[in-house]
Amino acid sequence: MASIPKQSSPRYSDGHPLDEVHYLESKIILKGDRFTSVDSFTDFAKLVRRAADDVDIDFSRKGFKDALPRIREVLFLDTADFRLYNNAFILRRRLTYEHGFAVGPPEFVFKFRHPDLQISAAVDVRPRLRGPYEIKFKAEALPLKDQLGGMRLLYSHNVEFALGRDRNAKSTSMANLMQIFPPLRSLHGSRRQAVELVNHTAVEEVLLDIGRLNFGKGIKAKANVAVWRTRGDERPLVGEFAFQCKFQRDDERHAVAMKRCERFFLSLQAAAKDWVALGTTKTGVVYRLKGNPPQAHE
Repeated sequence: MASIPKQSSPRYSDGHPLDEVHYLESKIILKGDRFTSVDSFTDFAKLVRRAADDVDIDFSRKGFKDALPRIREVLFLDTADFRLYNNAFILRRRLTYEHGFAVGPPEFVFKFRHPDLQISAAVDVRPRLRGPYEIKFKAEALPLKDQLGGMRLLYSHNVEFALGRDRNAKSTSMANLMQIFPPLRSLHGSRRQAVELVNHTAVEEVLLDIGRLNFGKGIKAKANVAVWRTRGDERPLVGEFAFQCKFQRDDERHAVAMKRCERFFLSLQAAAKDWVALGTTKTGVVYRLKGNPPQAHE
C-alpha cells in the first residue's frame, strides 16, 4: 500500500494528543445491479480468489461458505443544502436487523473525511455526549476516480456512539449538532436550519463476510461485500468490496505485507473490472440520488 505519511505532533485545544491512524481500510466500489441474489456474492468471492492467486496471496473461505448476509438500515442526516457533506463531514445512523426485527441501539457515526492527513487529524471529533464512544481514525484506499489500476487515499476520522431509539432519526437543528460536535461551529449558515434524512432515502444494506486474506508478517484481514438498496422499492444503488487491517503502532505496518496488500488491491481491480464503479463512494451515491451533486472532498 502507498505509505501513510507521518503525522505532525500538535495537540487539540484541551492538550489531548492528536488521534493517530490505526486502521487501513481498502475499498472497491461495485455496480449495485451486479448483485441479484446471494449467489452473486459467491461469484465475486471467486474473483477475489483469482486476484489473490495471481499475486500469491492466501485467501481462505474456510468458515465463511455457510455465512448468511446481515441486514442493516443506513440513514444519512444533513441539511437541505448538504452543509455537512460539502464541508467533508458525514453523520450516519445504522441499525442492525435480525429475523426481521431491529436489535440493539442505533449506531451513530460522525466523521470528517479528507484526502489530507494533517487536516483530518486536526479535527477533534470527540462528541459532547454522556456515555461511551470509540474513535476510529482510518486511511481508506480507493481506486483512482477515472481509471482502474491505481490507488488514492482518503483519511476518515470517525467517532462511533450509540443513542436510544427514541432519539435516533428525529429532525434536529444545526444548533443542537454544534453543541454535540464543536467542529461544526465553523460552518456558515443558520443555526436553526433543520437536519434531516438525506434525499428522503433510507438505505438497506446487505452485508456478507466472504473470506479472510493473509498478507504475511501477521497481517490478516476479513473481506466482505456490501450491497446498498433503497428501502421500499429495493432499487440497487451500489456495492462495495472491503477489507480492513488494524495496527497499534507504525512499525506493525510491515513494508513487505503492505506491498503485498497493494498488489492484491490492484490485481482485484483487473479481475473485477466489469463490476467496478469508479469515481464515487457509497455515501456519494446516496447524496447524488436526486441529481443535485454536492461538493464533497472525496
